[in-house]
Amino acid sequence: MILKSKDLLGLKDITKEEIQGILDTAKTMKLIIQSGTKKTPHLQGKTVITLFYENSTRTRTSFELAAKYMSGNSVNISVSTSSVAKGETLIDTGRTLDVMGTDVIIIRHSMAGAPDLLAKHTNAAVINAGDGLNEHPTQALLDMFTVMEAKGDLNGLKVAIVGDILHSRVARSNIWGMTKMGAKVVVAGPPTLLPSHIKDLGVEAYTDIEKAVEDADVVMALRIQKERLEKGLFPSVSEYARFFGINENIVKKAKKDALIMHPGPVNRGVEITSALVDGDSSLIDTQVTNGVAIRMALLYLMTRKDG
Repeated sequence: MILKSKDLLGLKDITKEEIQGILDTAKTMKLIIQSGTKKTPHLQGKTVITLFYENSTRTRTSFELAAKYMSGNSVNISVSTSSVAKGETLIDTGRTLDVMGTDVIIIRHSMAGAPDLLAKHTNAAVINAGDGLNEHPTQALLDMFTVMEAKGDLNGLKVAIVGDILHSRVARSNIWGMTKMGAKVVVAGPPTLLPSHIKDLGVEAYTDIEKAVEDADVVMALRIQKERLEKGLFPSVSEYARFFGINENIVKKAKKDALIMHPGPVNRGVEITSALVDGDSSLIDTQVTNGVAIRMALLYLMTRKDG
């Protein structure tokens, strides 16, 4: 199986079959992570560059580990100390990396559309590791992989995503991906943090968290950023936690075997209680492990030359 495009820019334009192929490949990659050696020759002779214009720990590290586990050359470019800080454009940066023989460029950027711009001006495969308020496809893929591991299938499941939907690229990618795989996605959050066009994406939106979580198979909390508070989008952290934080009483509205998820990092006691983060139903640590497996799968599929 080979992806139709040389790039992975989002899940909006990817097919259900491609998503399934990535998830199936990740199963094999996870076995490698769980093995004693954690080494394969799949990326031998390939160079992978992480180009992050925003801070990241989980995503960047998991991509670098994914490349190293498959014997690839992994290079991280610190934007603050690179020529970008001197005014080099994104296109020029991409061309420079291209002529150095780079095979894959993983980019995170605060501007929506930056990965697409880079992809159009490079021969290297480009993976979007998060662009502005647009998408974060690899996070959604690892979320889907985590749910499918636990539930066997996404088709027919109800997934409740709670939090700052308006600014969340994680929510957008999960909506595109999970609905394509047959899940029913509902979202919930303060009215100020729900996009006005959210129903156009084929999801139900609630300002009552209990209604959103009712009979859910998966309950996913999103991180709340303090800058939203500074902009007056909700009154206070304590108010948010009171009305939209996921706690034990809220989870009782979901199915008994509901999964608890969060893309991280978690603000404990704000989006979700510590008891749930550390509880038996929590798959938050598993999400991190599966992030490496998904990114290994993508690097493998995107550097193959034939079927």
